[in-house]
Amino acid sequence: MADPLSLLRQYNINKKEILERESQIIFGEFSWPKSVKTNYLKYGSGKKGAPREYYTLECLLYLLKNVMLQHSVYVRQCAAEDIPAVNRPDRKELLAYLNGESQTCASIDKSAPLEIPTQVKRSADGDPISGEVAAKKPRFEETQVQKVREQLAARWDVNQKETAVNMDNIKSLSETMSVEKIAAIKAKRLANKRTTIKRTDNDEAAMGTDLRAILDYDVDSTKDIISRERQWRTRTSILQSTGKIFAKNLFAMLQGIKAREEGRQGRPQVSNNAIKMPEPPQRINKPPQQQLSQYNRYDQERFNRQKEETEGFKIDTLGTYHGMSLKSVTEGSLAQQRKAQAGGAGGAAAPGMRPNKPDMGLGMPTAQNRQLASGNGPQKRPSRTPIIIIPSANTSLITMLNVKDILQELRYLSTAEKKMAGCQRDTEVLLQRKRNNQTVSYRVIDNPIKLNQQDWQRVVAVFVMGPQWQFKGWPWDGNPVEIFSKICAFHLCFSELKLDANVERWSVTLLRLSQNKRHLDRAVLSKFWETLDRYMAKYKPDLRF
Repeated sequence: MADPLSLLRQYNINKKEILERESQIIFGEFSWPKSVKTNYLKYGSGKKGAPREYYTLECLLYLLKNVMLQHSVYVRQCAAEDIPAVNRPDRKELLAYLNGESQTCASIDKSAPLEIPTQVKRSADGDPISGEVAAKKPRFEETQVQKVREQLAARWDVNQKETAVNMDNIKSLSETMSVEKIAAIKAKRLANKRTTIKRTDNDEAAMGTDLRAILDYDVDSTKDIISRERQWRTRTSILQSTGKIFAKNLFAMLQGIKAREEGRQGRPQVSNNAIKMPEPPQRINKPPQQQLSQYNRYDQERFNRQKEETEGFKIDTLGTYHGMSLKSVTEGSLAQQRKAQAGGAGGAAAPGMRPNKPDMGLGMPTAQNRQLASGNGPQKRPSRTPIIIIPSANTSLITMLNVKDILQELRYLSTAEKKMAGCQRDTEVLLQRKRNNQTVSYRVIDNPIKLNQQDWQRVVAVFVMGPQWQFKGWPWDGNPVEIFSKICAFHLCFSELKLDANVERWSVTLLRLSQNKRHLDRAVLSKFWETLDRYMAKYKPDLRF
């Protein structure tokens, strides 16, 4: 499939003519609009999450026409004519590729979607016909063509008769007129011969116009046939369609098939409040009584069933810890001790075990012994501190370096300024916010993978950067729509810059800062706390805020 960048390079190397008609750029039989995007990436696009931007065909053609100009003059001229300019870092490598000095270039994106060209229609003289001119031409019917032919035949007969009449008149005049008068008529006819030739040329031109109308009729008939034809498509042109996105349309179908095979549709639905985190597979260890004993030639006494002398201690000489982990062994011994202590507290103490001492003065067991007697150890009190997640990328406006200045001091400082001041990046930050004469803490992290299921219940806000890979490894299968229905989402950006395409589609709260007006930061960032307070009062009232 022909692409505009390759054809531009081929025509430039072979010094072929490239036509520009209205808003079209024509390469022989193919044409594209001037604003069509090529597959040549701009400098800095597509790196570190930045969106991919491509040069247009008009931009590259304008560079070839003005390649002798200095770059500063070229940029000013592009701005005057409202044409995008080629960046200086791309100029040398791009010209080397278009002039044939290099066969390929690293900035060429072979996976970029390409627009299918349109076929150029040409007139009888070989000149290209624009779509508007071709559309305005009248269509000739068969009756009109037959009428033109009859007019041509009648005109030919009239010319024949006029010639015959003139010849007869000359013969008749020769008998009635004198020789001098006839000579004067001949001289006058010779004087008007040039005018007579012009009239004949006009007749031939009129005949040519009629023939041109017949040819246009044939062209229109061919156009009607071509309009019913279907364009030939290959697997490459189908995958390069601009209306469909392979990852969005086909991957969703594949994920549905995979979920159906794994039986997810038959499982009970989890409530919206409960967050189900992926659990690692647990290793099930069989107790020693269910494990198969292995034969050992040096351990024959186990098969002799001889009585062992254990001096009164209950020692199982036939037991083994083969195939058990250290955790299961220690937990098993601790459970036996708790069971023995529980039995001693309820009645007689087990042999070899001391009874629990009563509390001095009250005659009641201690709190530790009561917990051991009930079989439950000391439980950790669940935290009520809300958690805020921010992006971990350095290109984000809010990072671990400046999050305290933005959310606590309500003043924006860039990450570069904090680095120059010598600030160190922390794994997590604890914000202190004063509200209703009280100080409330908020935990800020940028690595949510370490959170467990109970921690995810305390996540109240997330700052969105734009790319969807930010939510890779999150609960709810990393689906942003479902995540934003359970967590309050925000996007911090500059009001002078263009908004990300994903952020425009997502349900997030925009916090637009000015690049230069720092006195407006407090009013914008206060909107974050107002929105978060309303969200927590409605959905997270059990947390501290």
